[in-house]
Amino acid sequence: MGRHAEIARALAMRAKGAKLRSDGAALDDERLKAEGRRRENAGRIAQAEAKAARRTDRH
Repeated sequence: MGRHAEIARALAMRAKGAKLRSDGAALDDERLKAEGRRRENAGRIAQAEAKAARRTDRH
């Protein structure tokens, strides 16, 4: 997968996590909120790794 696609995938993961967390808050569902936080964090980590790999590939 290309670097740009990896970053886009990570951003989509973060967005889905934010939506889950928001839905969990609206429904007062702790399980949904926890899953949303987990996905947001996974997306943040994936995005940071993709950006780091992109930086090292340039040189």
